[in-house]
Amino acid sequence: MRMTGVKPRRLSPSGSGSVTTQGYRRISAPGHPNANRHGRIFEHRKVLADRLGRPLRPGESAHHKNGDRLDNRSENLELWVTSQPSGQRASDLVAWAREIIELYGEEVDRGLA
Repeated sequence: MRMTGVKPRRLSPSGSGSVTTQGYRRISAPGHPNANRHGRIFEHRKVLADRLGRPLRPGESAHHKNGDRLDNRSENLELWVTSQPSGQRASDLVAWAREIIELYGEEVDRGLA
């Protein structure tokens, strides 16, 4: 094999997808709302979406509590949100807080997020 500067992908256990150079497992899930156009999805995102019972929204990510990117057990994943309010006026912050409660309140109450 000639050296091209491209790292070969590491294969994970048979039939379970591949591991990216960043250390995340990517699996095949055709038809999943969060899958790319090739039907592939990062396993941790699928596990969290399945636990929530809905696809992950833009601005949401699955965080590995123990830092191990291959430990995709449901109990090791937590939902992180990167959205933030666009302004600092009190009325903007209250509106933003209400939106967050509407989006995540029930999931937090049920212990899912």
